[in-house]
Amino acid sequence: MASSTQPQGLLRQIGLLSATALVFSNMIGTGIFTTTGFLAGDLGDPLLVIAIWGVGALIALAGALCYSELGINFPSSGGEYVYLTEAYGPTWGFMDGWVSFFAGFSAAIALPALAFSEYLSYVFPALRSTNTMAFGPFEIGPAQLAASGLIAVFTVINYFGIQFVSSVQNVLSALKLAVLAGFLVLGFAIGNGDWANFSKHAVRTSTAPIWEQFATSLIFIYVAYSGWNAATYVAEELRQPEKTLPRALTLGTIFVAVLYALLNILYIYATPLEQMKGVVRIGSQSSERLFGADIASLFSVLMAAGLLASVNAMVTTGPRVYYAMAKNRAFFPAAAKIHSKWRTPVFSITIQGVCAIFMCLTPFRDLMFYVGFLLNAFAALSVASLFVFRKRPGWRKLSTVSFAWPLLPVFFLIMGAWVAVSGLLLRPLVSVTGLATVALGALVYKLFLAPKPSAEIAGKA
Repeated sequence: MASSTQPQGLLRQIGLLSATALVFSNMIGTGIFTTTGFLAGDLGDPLLVIAIWGVGALIALAGALCYSELGINFPSSGGEYVYLTEAYGPTWGFMDGWVSFFAGFSAAIALPALAFSEYLSYVFPALRSTNTMAFGPFEIGPAQLAASGLIAVFTVINYFGIQFVSSVQNVLSALKLAVLAGFLVLGFAIGNGDWANFSKHAVRTSTAPIWEQFATSLIFIYVAYSGWNAATYVAEELRQPEKTLPRALTLGTIFVAVLYALLNILYIYATPLEQMKGVVRIGSQSSERLFGADIASLFSVLMAAGLLASVNAMVTTGPRVYYAMAKNRAFFPAAAKIHSKWRTPVFSITIQGVCAIFMCLTPFRDLMFYVGFLLNAFAALSVASLFVFRKRPGWRKLSTVSFAWPLLPVFFLIMGAWVAVSGLLLRPLVSVTGLATVALGALVYKLFLAPKPSAEIAGKA
């Protein structure tokens, strides 16, 4: 009798359209709406600003193809947690899930929520990030409160089933694409831009050698492209995962790479690099120069609405990682509980929401660097696991990864190492905070969750 009422786990309800929407909704968000202003000061050259987005696209595509091979061999929810556990053991798997909880999802949810507040501040100046009070390394003000409220709303929405959430996601993704498409078409067709801006350099705000700064700035690009692996986190809920997963990852990544290139060209067409240095709300600034203040107000509100898709996508995917970990007794048991009616991991969704709200108190640029530094490290570990798995009998090899093997994973790993070392040299405090997060995860696992020796074994010892 009890077994008939016990939830049986997650359901395979997500098709190619929803999976692809999940990928580009995770990708199109904070980075493309906020990063170019940082790059303007860091690099100072319009062509380098465009080039760094192209390099980021190549890295993301290489990662997506490698993850596709991992995903078709492990078609279960959890993403990197599953891969690292299988390749290196449960400690590494737990640390990945731990990092995903803090950096991959909670902090990554806070970023678009804060960007949402920043874009709305064009119309509601009280929400400006400058209207904050500092408490040590933390900031609090109207922008942080609005971002926290937004996270709370989407946390509650995600209680009510993956099918409902997927429908919400499709609508929000369509809105985001419509806004960006309209911005691009109208910007190039009737916008008051100047192609001469591409020959105008800016005075760099960074004193680091350009090649070193380029690698460090790739961390921000990594955040902008993060999400190319989003569909792996809901693999257990994909229909025909062996076909849907690689298609969704590849199509989503290529689509976003093209869109990012066009948007950055439009940003520079609208505004000389010198005038966009340090600007977070880059879309609002560009639309104001292209169309005037009234139209810029409309686009700012619409872009803020478009960021809702990023918040919802992250809120959806994260709890599936904690669910998969808890099922394998590698996370707190409550995270494996599925609501009997809604069939969603309600506890995981809730604790993620609380942590994301706390992350909203961190300065925006530091939070973005923290996310990029850790995601780069653990994505590299996951891609490196291919060298372990391909030695196993029965491993299913993806033809696109096998072509010129091991070119794709080696390229991804070399770029990841370059980014990590440069980050440690130029932003040591935030990088060390990231490493401390990993170390704390290892300590928590060893103290509370690692399998203990049986009494019999302990007695013999």
